[in-house]
Amino acid sequence: MSVHLQREIEKIKKSTLSLCALVEEQVQLAVRALLDRDAELARRVEARDVEIDHREVEVEEECLKALALHQPVASDLRLIVAVLKIDNDLERIGDLAVNIARKAVAFSAQPPRPSGGWYPIPFDLAGMCQKTQSMLRDSIDALVNLDAPLAHSVCGRDNEVDQMKRENRKKAEELMRSEPERSAALLNLLAASRNLERIADHATNIAEDVIYLVEGRIIRHTPVE
Repeated sequence: MSVHLQREIEKIKKSTLSLCALVEEQVQLAVRALLDRDAELARRVEARDVEIDHREVEVEEECLKALALHQPVASDLRLIVAVLKIDNDLERIGDLAVNIARKAVAFSAQPPRPSGGWYPIPFDLAGMCQKTQSMLRDSIDALVNLDAPLAHSVCGRDNEVDQMKRENRKKAEELMRSEPERSAALLNLLAASRNLERIADHATNIAEDVIYLVEGRIIRHTPVE
């Protein structure tokens, strides 16, 4: 590897990890805003999305510059290709965090129950948040440490989040039939549940790209071992 390419690679790594940290924080804040019914925190998440968009473009430009100027091969080429894909997944996760934040604003505006106090969230949304965040954190750790076994474990957990989303939907539909006055709040929670499931999908994509980066093989569309 030439000295110039090495510098470009290190710059790409640094920029990508910075974007990872920002996106992970956005998801954490959006989840907290939703579970705590904190509209002010949710609006802060929305306001920071432009920074993620800006960082995503910077990483892409750095990768394209390295490809055009240095024509990398072998592991260097694999790294840049993987980062380009991961960059896109991170930007989408940032968008989904904003979607959750918007649902948090709407959910926080729902009136309390007539007897006083808030209606409890009727399904394990907190558990789904925790599992999704764990997948995202582990996919980023796998990228930082080039840890293929950890990346494989992330891929293996995606079905668990899918199942939680299905269970949440079933419970919400039952409640909307029996307590229609709660429909607006339940629809906001269901939308947040869908966004969490999609974040888990993108975390899985990142993990798959780490496996490609470390092992040199593409595992999309193959059964989970």
